[in-house]
Amino acid sequence: MATRPLTSALPLSKTPHGPSSQTHHSPLFLRRLQTLTRALASSSPQAMASSPAPKKVLVPIANGTEPMEAVITIDVLRRAGADVAVASVEPGAATVAALWGVKLAADALLADLADDEFDLISLPGGMPGSSTFRDCKVLENMVKKHVEKGKLYAAICAAPAMALGTWGLLNGLKATCYPSFMDKLPSEVHAVESRVQIDGKCVTSRGPGTAMEYSVILVEQLYGKEKATEVAGPMVMRPQHGVKFSMKELNSTSWNVGETPNILVPIANGTEEMEATMIIDILRRAKANVVVASLEDKLEIVASRKVKMIADVLLDDALKEQYDLILLPGGLGGAEAYAKSDKLMDLIKKQAEANRFYGAICASPAIALEPHGLLKGKKGTSYPAMWNKLADQSECNNRVVVDGNLITSQGPGTSMEFSLAIVEKLFAWERALELAKAMVFV
Repeated sequence: MATRPLTSALPLSKTPHGPSSQTHHSPLFLRRLQTLTRALASSSPQAMASSPAPKKVLVPIANGTEPMEAVITIDVLRRAGADVAVASVEPGAATVAALWGVKLAADALLADLADDEFDLISLPGGMPGSSTFRDCKVLENMVKKHVEKGKLYAAICAAPAMALGTWGLLNGLKATCYPSFMDKLPSEVHAVESRVQIDGKCVTSRGPGTAMEYSVILVEQLYGKEKATEVAGPMVMRPQHGVKFSMKELNSTSWNVGETPNILVPIANGTEEMEATMIIDILRRAKANVVVASLEDKLEIVASRKVKMIADVLLDDALKEQYDLILLPGGLGGAEAYAKSDKLMDLIKKQAEANRFYGAICASPAIALEPHGLLKGKKGTSYPAMWNKLADQSECNNRVVVDGNLITSQGPGTSMEFSLAIVEKLFAWERALELAKAMVFV
């Protein structure tokens, strides 16, 4: 909820009063005075002492970090209210080149946080990012001191084996990691094939396809089950993890446009970072040419949970190309930015008129496509709280809906299914299934 700064809460006009005059205040003045008094009371030391400080979390990133694992963890923990520091382990470089051409900007350099205390340190996977973590003495010392104090620590994908295992921090514990790294876990570790494994203060997990479950379990470990349920609900997570995925298809048509489809993914301030990252990452894994375009006046955008993503090009430069598919991630701020961009909306209208492919997820079908007539005569879905904005709600209950040249989906928890459905349509079911298995989604 937005709050006004105190300086703007009470604009007072100076009224001259004589020595014997009485002060008469209007009802508006008195209401403003009450507002200011309450605001000051709530910011008093006593009031502030009663509200607990947010849990502090460290998520390091490096060149070659798996972006889905990093971004999902950051996003989910920030949804829970955690103060998450995203720190680059690359010397002197706040921007990292994560896997699959995804560029992320850290909040800080790891060296500048070396003396800070955290409630949780969580290592994303990816190679060579995980081996960079292993070789970073600052990070190793931070994690070891953190573990000695009995605090919560976690890692996913290659990082349990490459970093925590190498540092001796999994000895005697049950732990899991990416399937092809299981044999790299030290012999002192009780290796298990769980999607997420908790042993004492250590949490480990398998890959991009388990990252959302892993992140919600971290919320539960930090805050309790009630908070985890509160965070998980709005993300539209799968009722059963690891099971087969599907889409609802109407008016089936071939999406085969060749081996290297040209795909545009616009991003803006307020874009949902999990959705954008999963779409970009998975489609690049499938060998599509994905162009990430910023609607802002610079390449870097600040996404809905304050993750800093760096686009490939500005929208004006992206407009020079023709695309086989245009995809809008969600996030309320991002969806509103898309809807207000005449250039982008004109491009999508031309796309639809030419019977080329387009799609949107979460808030974007309702906020960007529907008002511009881009769902007219089409069945689709959106973020559940926005179904009432759709003219045709008959297929809204489906997690992914394909209607001819249009694909829509519901939210962060359906983003992987949405992306895999696109892979199936552009390439084949076999490639989608192969990717799903490689990501430990199924």
